[in-house]
Amino acid sequence: MQLYRGSAGSFIETTKQNQIALKLKEAYFNHFGFYPSVNEEMSWRNSLRAIKDVFADCGFNEQGVALEYFLPSTSLRLDCMITGKDKDNKESAVIIELKQWQSTKRCNSENEVVTRLSEGMKEVLHPSFQVNRYREYFEEFYEVFYEKNPINLTACSYLHNYSYEENDPILDKKFEEILDKAPVFSLDEFDNIKDYIFEKVSYGEGITTLDRINESKKRPSKKLMDTVSNTIKSHSEYFLLEEQQIVYDKVFECIKHGVNQHRKQVLIIEGGPGTGKSVICLNLLADLLRQNYWAEYVTGSKAFTETLRKIAENDDLFRYTHNYANFDLKEKRDVLLVDEAHRLRKTSSSRFMKTDGKSQVEEIVNASDVAVFFVDNNQVVKPNEIGSADYIEEEAKRLNCIIWKERLQAQFRCSGNEGFVNWVNNTLDIQRTANVMLEPKEMDYDFKIFDNPQSMEDALKNKMNEGFTARICAGFAWPWTQYSINGQLQNDVIIGDYRRPWNASDQCRGLDKSIPKQALWATKEGGFNQIGCIYTAQGFEFDYVGVIFGPDIKYNFDSQQWEGHPENCYDAAALKRSPDYLKMIKNVYRVLLSRGIKGCYVYFCDKDTERFFKTRIIKQK
Repeated sequence: MQLYRGSAGSFIETTKQNQIALKLKEAYFNHFGFYPSVNEEMSWRNSLRAIKDVFADCGFNEQGVALEYFLPSTSLRLDCMITGKDKDNKESAVIIELKQWQSTKRCNSENEVVTRLSEGMKEVLHPSFQVNRYREYFEEFYEVFYEKNPINLTACSYLHNYSYEENDPILDKKFEEILDKAPVFSLDEFDNIKDYIFEKVSYGEGITTLDRINESKKRPSKKLMDTVSNTIKSHSEYFLLEEQQIVYDKVFECIKHGVNQHRKQVLIIEGGPGTGKSVICLNLLADLLRQNYWAEYVTGSKAFTETLRKIAENDDLFRYTHNYANFDLKEKRDVLLVDEAHRLRKTSSSRFMKTDGKSQVEEIVNASDVAVFFVDNNQVVKPNEIGSADYIEEEAKRLNCIIWKERLQAQFRCSGNEGFVNWVNNTLDIQRTANVMLEPKEMDYDFKIFDNPQSMEDALKNKMNEGFTARICAGFAWPWTQYSINGQLQNDVIIGDYRRPWNASDQCRGLDKSIPKQALWATKEGGFNQIGCIYTAQGFEFDYVGVIFGPDIKYNFDSQQWEGHPENCYDAAALKRSPDYLKMIKNVYRVLLSRGIKGCYVYFCDKDTERFFKTRIIKQK
């Protein structure tokens, strides 16, 4: 779908008459129900006038032109696509990214530069990287680009207000490879971009090619599915064990019988931390793709999603729960695998996106033949997270789905010590279990309480020197500075002389290369030097985890119960004002305490809370 479709001759004439931005504005309103921003309308006027001059100078008339082309299942739109035939009479299309930039600056990030936008200086994708991802998306998901007699697709960007400086950041050596795949043309390279586009589509007949693209069946290419599948299978940490294999086999069998049936299938897999929900989910994704099912991995966790995208070197099969709002049912998936489904929200509506008000469960069910939800009811850590197993089942019944349920019991995290997780649940008064007292001598698990955070950090560093992975996490009990100074994060977590920064926020720009981005804190080298919060730690596991137990929850010996202290919580947008604050802050620490495979080290800010934990540990003689 696009906001404008027509011949090159019609586009040139409409732009000459200064009517192209008006046509786009009207089409935008018809699609979204509201008008575009003034800045977006102005960018259309300026950029489309510039590319019109290129097309006119080429003498184009019968080529096809699409503007503001929507990439399915995303909120992205490419600026311009022109279609036609090349000198060998082969159908061809060129994606053109249009930029009004006037200058750029270098930044440490791998694929970004810094430029001035309406909101000020901002770190943004290099235009070649951006437009090449659009090209890859089309080649991976549109059959007309990978079936027999495929349309040839290329991409470039046109910085029509930009003149190169000496040692220009856009042409930095680190961008050489991507510039070769998707070249950039500046204000001074009018003839070069004209020649580049002319070579691809000079022989017209582009409307037929454009219609073929619009009507193309959308499905991941076999090459893409095999690549992602093989990448996942190459990671030994995603190996299935015992009960995980049994549940996997049952789920896979349900999926095979559920795809293309007359009734939707919903599978609900319950399990606590460390029972292998994500391992099963990723194995299902790999094997479904290998067998040519269109499956996608779905979660509400940005950190986990971005990490998996990085591992698989693919963005398109790892999606967020809100990506299925306003979904085109013609692009229905075979299977959607929803990990951490407890993080589902009631709707996908937000100030950034208007929807028809359907629940996220309904959106996901509608977008697939089979929807598989992996749930831990005690990992809800935000007021708007409502994805309990009971709620998902109620929604599935309302939607007349066939429902299958499985439960994972065996603990594969915490050295397989289910007793430790049960002890944490009991101690935090989340769930009554038989594990009231912790017996370290009976456990193959390293649990220690430290007198100060520095000693805990030093012990974890020693474990890292031995070759283990480790991270330090904390409750959201300290403010979080949303910017860096001279490329360094600010020390927000302050406990006496101990001072450490939170992991980088999305707003931090120009960071030192040793500081990983927020979404990669859990897996990228350098993450140990920052404190992770619940949102960057949830879903991950480490050999050893250090937990700073903040003053946002305390144990009261007088009343012999837990007390929530929202006045000491800085997660204002989510937790602080919730009537369920105590329940959710307990869940936060339950999640953090269960991130370690081999050990968990803890420092308590509140000494009564520390003493209470110690009363639940049997002292060794």
